[in-house]
Amino acid sequence: MFIDVRSNMEYLFVGHPTGAIHIPWIDEPDWQVNPQFVKQVRQAMLGGAGGAAPVVLICRSGVRSLDAGKTLIAAGVREVYNVSEGFEGHLDDHHHRSTVDGWRFHGLPWEQC
Repeated sequence: MFIDVRSNMEYLFVGHPTGAIHIPWIDEPDWQVNPQFVKQVRQAMLGGAGGAAPVVLICRSGVRSLDAGKTLIAAGVREVYNVSEGFEGHLDDHHHRSTVDGWRFHGLPWEQC
């Protein structure tokens, strides 16, 4: 199961990996950790991916998805993976993303609403 943990705004307006399920880790309006995150992931797993399915997480640059993954592991989810470069990747010398690394930089499939 592939989960995009970015905010609603990022998911909709920046784009997202094709086929990713959207479950925000941190989101507007208060930008706090989603207290229902683990529950929502478990519900998605029961919805077709199966309880033992690997979970792959992605965010903008790999930081939030790493934190979300640690929480899932602590909650007993066994196979959790993080896309370390994220969707947009890290900043270049001019403070731009998607120019050094990341999902889009590597030409992987994505879509935008």
